[in-house]
Amino acid sequence: MSESTPLAFSQVHADDFSVATLADEIRVDTLCRRLLLAVRDQLLAGGLASAEAGRLCHGADLFLREFVIAACGDNLFRLPLERVRQFAGHWYVVNTLEPHSDELAAILAGVAACYQVFAWHGLVSPALNAAVATACADLPAYHQRIADYWAIADDGYDHWQAACPLPPRRP
Repeated sequence: MSESTPLAFSQVHADDFSVATLADEIRVDTLCRRLLLAVRDQLLAGGLASAEAGRLCHGADLFLREFVIAACGDNLFRLPLERVRQFAGHWYVVNTLEPHSDELAAILAGVAACYQVFAWHGLVSPALNAAVATACADLPAYHQRIADYWAIADDGYDHWQAACPLPPRRP
């Protein structure tokens, strides 16, 4: 199957999304691409317009592939509860040329939609889905983190970073 073939939800097994090596990361990245295509198809089947489904999956793509898989090495179905906050309140801010609240809100809407689809298919627990949705909805806190980032002066970065630390970098 090619990277452009959606992954059938019945074929998704959480253990297949574990990352321990670079080869795992590459394999999981490909699986995640295919899974996001399946999420897109699910959203379309639910009546969402093509452009909106694409926008939501684009947002989830950045979070899942660049942060959860590549930066953290996490299994996206066993997501630590703090990951959305670490992404939105830190990683996105320092890894985006011009972080903006509206763009972040669109990304987080995609993350929430994606985890809702995962929950519909029993891939994540209702509790994890609810925690992700709650974290994604905390837009005022992330807006403040962006504003605080732009206001950093002198040696204030360490204080800003400590308020929402990232997980340790993978080797």
